[in-house]
Amino acid sequence: MRDAQSSPYFRVPRPLNPHAPLLFYLPGMDGTGQLLSRQLAGLEQAFDIRCLTLPPDDLTPWETLTTQVVNLIEAELAHGTQQPTYLCGESFGGCLALKVMERSPHLFDRLILLNPATSFKQSFWIYWGSYLVQPLPDPIYQTSCVGFLPFLAALERIEASDRRALLDAMQSVTQKASLWRMSLLREFELPDAVIRSLQKPALLIASQRDRLLPSVNEASRLASLLPNAQIQLLPQSGHACLLEADVDLYDILKVNQFLQPSHLADTTRRQNTPQPPAPSAEHKAEQKNVMA
Repeated sequence: MRDAQSSPYFRVPRPLNPHAPLLFYLPGMDGTGQLLSRQLAGLEQAFDIRCLTLPPDDLTPWETLTTQVVNLIEAELAHGTQQPTYLCGESFGGCLALKVMERSPHLFDRLILLNPATSFKQSFWIYWGSYLVQPLPDPIYQTSCVGFLPFLAALERIEASDRRALLDAMQSVTQKASLWRMSLLREFELPDAVIRSLQKPALLIASQRDRLLPSVNEASRLASLLPNAQIQLLPQSGHACLLEADVDLYDILKVNQFLQPSHLADTTRRQNTPQPPAPSAEHKAEQKNVMA
């Protein structure tokens, strides 16, 4: 039985919709997957949704985390669906999504990146500031989360209940895990050649009022590398854009013609899944538009 406290898992936030395309959502630094909740009513019209949840004390390195997520996705796809498969990563989850795509591009039909933290090193104050952050007594750490909210979100565009949900998600992560995830962002690397090799259609969603990361510049950089990418700018939005009352991810996908009909699924995807080589005899002897 899965131990939710020791390993990542996919949460199903809505009843299963096995005839719809699959959407795998990889969350930001909080790792809860709960902050997609405002978007579910729209997305469930088109998708069978899975939200990745990371343990609040998780200290897994990139390569192991990537392997775990790929294995979880393969287990979901093993049920035999031939629907299109979307991979959606937000902030920290955007970095993870690119690593998952690098590892197993054949599993997916389309990629969505929302303010991906691939630009972490380009944000001078947060990159160098992350080196200076020291462990704090827990009460002070919890209070510091409140002070960080204005950088993370355009609070005036978020309803009170969602502001509370954002704070709860931030405070649910242990201080040690939060510092660890910042260290992962500092060390994140993905060569340009790898990004150029990702052929699947990609939608890059960037908030123009992101006070945390240079998301618009990063969307332009990624679009110049990804061979089949388009950009959606959100002129009034902050970093945590999916919590904003006026942002509807389902509408953004529709406007950008990014919704792929189920019958157009790439049914050759599973057929083209790389197979392990046959064991040797020796081995046998021992296996661009605007929304806001």
